[in-house]
Amino acid sequence: MTKKRLISKLKLAEADLERIKTAIIEAEKKTDGEISIAVIPESSSYAFHELFASLIAGAVGFAILLPFYNSIIAVVDHFSWHLPAWFGASLYGFLFFAIIALAYVITNIPAVDRLVIPRAERRKSVYRRALQHFVESGVYATHNRSGILIFISYMEQEVRILADTGISEKIKPEDWDAIAGKIAKGITENNLTEVMIDSIHSCGELLAQYFPFTQDNRNILADSIVILED
Repeated sequence: MTKKRLISKLKLAEADLERIKTAIIEAEKKTDGEISIAVIPESSSYAFHELFASLIAGAVGFAILLPFYNSIIAVVDHFSWHLPAWFGASLYGFLFFAIIALAYVITNIPAVDRLVIPRAERRKSVYRRALQHFVESGVYATHNRSGILIFISYMEQEVRILADTGISEKIKPEDWDAIAGKIAKGITENNLTEVMIDSIHSCGELLAQYFPFTQDNRNILADSIVILED
């Protein structure tokens, strides 16, 4: 999925992205903490699960067609002078792989993907990808270890908020989970912009309680939403 298509799926216009960026800047004026937001189409390729489901679909399709073998061959034979002995096996082999290919395409549709991939696997993948970006983007290197990452994975419809060690010692994970759940609900209700702005405000208030703004504050993270590749 391209960046442009992902932004479109999230119902974000350029004006919305600017409003979210402004909200981050305003929230960070009250705290030494930093807020980073990243969005990714999906946190893993999940190729094994998609292929496995496609193979099952192919096997089921083959089993359904098998009792109709003679009828299908008779119909094809009606339009042909003579069918070679190997034609029936070749036709069914082709249909088997055609069903697999079609099923693989279908399982790459996000709504179907969520049915095929176990929820526990999706959650682990989102956490691993969020943790990877947490390190790669430098959220861990903020002043007083007071950075947070709001990580949105579109296909899984999951939001993770990762807080650095300085924050996790003072703010309960349940507080971040509540905000993450609110953002996820906003995505499903096509109201991400307003919910995100409100959530950024909530994050800023939480951070300001324990990490109020000081003159030593340095902004090292991007204030805009970062769109990641698959």
